[in-house]
Amino acid sequence: MVGLERSTLPLIGEDQFGLASSVAVLSFIVAFGMAKSLTNLGAGALAQRVGRRRLLIGGWVLALPVPLLIAVAPNWGWVVAANLFLGVNQGLTWSMTVVMKVDLVGPRRRGLALGLNESAGYCGLALAAAVSGFLAAEFVPRDVLVVGGFAIAGAALVTTLLFVRDTSAHVEREQERHHPDAGGEQPRMRDAFAEATYRDPALRACSQAGLVNNLNDALAWGVVPLFMAAAGASAGQIGLVAALYPAVWGLGQIWTGHWSDIVGRKPLIVAGMLVQAGALALLAASGGGIALAAMASIVLGAGTALVYPTLIAAVSDAVSPLGRPAAVGAYRFWRDLGYVVGGVGAGVLADGFGFSGAIVAIAGLTAASGLWAALDLPSRQRAAAAPAA
Repeated sequence: MVGLERSTLPLIGEDQFGLASSVAVLSFIVAFGMAKSLTNLGAGALAQRVGRRRLLIGGWVLALPVPLLIAVAPNWGWVVAANLFLGVNQGLTWSMTVVMKVDLVGPRRRGLALGLNESAGYCGLALAAAVSGFLAAEFVPRDVLVVGGFAIAGAALVTTLLFVRDTSAHVEREQERHHPDAGGEQPRMRDAFAEATYRDPALRACSQAGLVNNLNDALAWGVVPLFMAAAGASAGQIGLVAALYPAVWGLGQIWTGHWSDIVGRKPLIVAGMLVQAGALALLAASGGGIALAAMASIVLGAGTALVYPTLIAAVSDAVSPLGRPAAVGAYRFWRDLGYVVGGVGAGVLADGFGFSGAIVAIAGLTAASGLWAALDLPSRQRAAAAPAA
């Protein structure tokens, strides 16, 4: 669903709705990020009470209005409203698939499970970004987005209804087996939020790194297509660059998630943030040229692959099974708030200093985030040393 928008929606904002300001174009990312971050928080609190599967089904039901609103949109405000629905959809569906996979595998293989989950999602995102970019060169971009949105949302809802089962029994077994002294009550959301925000060094380091990581993703989603279009790139070339980043990110996570089970979480998190900073610096130096922009997209994907599943695994390591949904929800709140910060910040910087200036500023912020993680994130024993599930 998100991949469909990667190479088309910023261009639709400029071409069909006449938006001239980068802040105005990126307003859809701000709406998406705010809705998704708040939904993550709510999903974490409700997972144990309502059930993972019910929330997953609800998330896909709420995806159905997204292409409808975009199809009939008379102005950009309707597109922003569609992305509020998309944010709620993503908050419920991603939160539940993440939590359910970790429920299933136990403590020794959670990095691998998260790598598989994130890989499936972001390979799908890359495929949709590439296909929609090339189709947008031949057909009306809005039509491509609408038809693809209905097809994906419908297929996902049917698949969930027919094949997905709840994983609550797995959680109870893991709690009894590996955390018998932790108690049987789910922690309050406000306590989990405080732990993830400032109390626990491991959780707060992960939260800030996640926020900056998705700030970078907002930049890649909203600014890079405009940056390349200003340099004369075609819709197909923009689609290629928009796809390379999540493709490398998606495929790489199968390996990096498993690697973090073996060597620990911290080395991959620190290295990944610094690699992302270098990729953004290369992108700024490219001037929007296709060759260097494609290379920067590949390097950015590699850095994100090191970080993305590893951060959620590190959060899961730091809490008990019953506390996991709330902790992951709080972490994902801060992580996806990066879309809001990135959408507003990148838009303001691009309007004030140009696209290259905005990218350089965010590269510096990303490097600072990596150094924060290096100083604040404890070096924990690797997850593979935990008892077998």
